[in-house]
Amino acid sequence: MSANGIKYEVGDEGERPWGTWKVLDKQSHVVVKKILVYPGERLSLQRHLHRTERWIITEGVATAYCDGNVTTLEVGESIMIPRRGIHRLSNEHSGPLALIEVQLGDILSEDDIERFTDDYGRE
Repeated sequence: MSANGIKYEVGDEGERPWGTWKVLDKQSHVVVKKILVYPGERLSLQRHLHRTERWIITEGVATAYCDGNVTTLEVGESIMIPRRGIHRLSNEHSGPLALIEVQLGDILSEDDIERFTDDYGRE
């Protein structure tokens, strides 16, 4: 892990109950991931204390929840999730959802997730 808390390496990937992620790029204060969300699945309702995120939709239709607002995003559209913003991403459709997530901050790690609710029983 580097001094700024980045734990990712380019090529790292992970399976989650909702889909998959893969690290495409890593810089000193930036991590770029490709995220796939399975049809009918959603990520936990969460926030990050140390980073912002930009979600750019590359396939499908996303439903983004952020601080009480609901936004539908289609291919080519994006949304900025502010630091400390309570947010959730879901795929409410029957087709695949793919996006690029750009994380910006001083601490970029999976440890910077505070979950409020989770469909899969994770804390």
